[in-house]
Amino acid sequence: MSEYLPGLAGVPATKSNISDIDGEKGILSYRGYPIEQLAEHSTFEETALLLLDGQLPTAAQLAEFDGRLRRNRRVQYHIRDLMKTFPATGHPMEMLQTAVASLGMFYPGNECLTGSQACEDLDYVHNMTVKILARMGTLVAMWQHIRSGYDPVEPRPDLSYAENFLYMFTGREPDPMLARIMDVCLILHAEHTINASTFAVLVNASTLASPNSVIAAAIGALSGPLHGGANQKVLEMLEEIGSPEKAEEYVDRRLADKQVIWGMGHREYKTKDPRAKILERLVDELMAARGGDVNPLFEIAKAVERVCEDRLAKKGVYPNVDFYSGILYHEMGIPADQFTAIFAISRAAGWLAHWREQLADNRIFRPTQVYTGEPLRDYVPIDRR
Repeated sequence: MSEYLPGLAGVPATKSNISDIDGEKGILSYRGYPIEQLAEHSTFEETALLLLDGQLPTAAQLAEFDGRLRRNRRVQYHIRDLMKTFPATGHPMEMLQTAVASLGMFYPGNECLTGSQACEDLDYVHNMTVKILARMGTLVAMWQHIRSGYDPVEPRPDLSYAENFLYMFTGREPDPMLARIMDVCLILHAEHTINASTFAVLVNASTLASPNSVIAAAIGALSGPLHGGANQKVLEMLEEIGSPEKAEEYVDRRLADKQVIWGMGHREYKTKDPRAKILERLVDELMAARGGDVNPLFEIAKAVERVCEDRLAKKGVYPNVDFYSGILYHEMGIPADQFTAIFAISRAAGWLAHWREQLADNRIFRPTQVYTGEPLRDYVPIDRR
């Protein structure tokens, strides 16, 4: 194939049975299970194990996996000391990429990938998956305290993944409703077929790089504002707009200048992102539980969506998952620059599932190019130029 398609748009890069999207109908499924059902009935721990193994686990399987996650939340003090050397102004995604890459130095375990053949030891795959997934939340929560000059909060093995993350992040007993909302957010962000960061996983995994290096590469891809970084941009946009009555003027100006409306549109969906629908409902439920005290940013977001629906719906542009997630995180007291790092915590479940799938039928990626440079020519000595 010699045709050049910018961004590899529509070009199959792999075969996968992990997740699927029907963009016309607005359907997202993990291993065949609709995201709406998982958000309502599952937990992040169960969803992560579903993504990894392909089937809903039994109670015993889930308890064993959850127990291993809880036992692996702590990190060595050397990592804490390393994080203390990072500049406090560093972005959490830069911290996370560096810290995850460093885990391989403090926790060696890539012996299974030293040969020319991909590793087929499922115990190794599960073990590395548990260690990385368990520590991602720990690192993000630790950074919130370390960058403010304080020691991090120790993890608690009696709490679920979402509960423990909020506890470590805030230092307070997690509110049950907020913990459940966080759990749903983690489920919704856990997997989304072959996007930019997941493609980075495939490419790096195909070289038999260590899983820590694979996930660090994915974090780098996710950090861009055209991928995971958009959720932070949405909150900044809503704050810039300032009030619902200013939404129309803002949207029209951005469209006239051919600028992005953050959180609007998705390459895969021609209707409203199913994850955005769930997140919007969670905001409604949270506000109702608080006696109808509506977050002003939510009112602005609703106004922006109404204007965009009028201007952009005919083009198939609707809110995506980033549009409402930032509002929920904001309600939990999470700073905007940490939004994408939380996205990475969750997406690590999908990344690690794709890492396993790539190893199972591995071939190193080596795409070609369309050369547009000079034809063959002779070297000219410097005194004749």
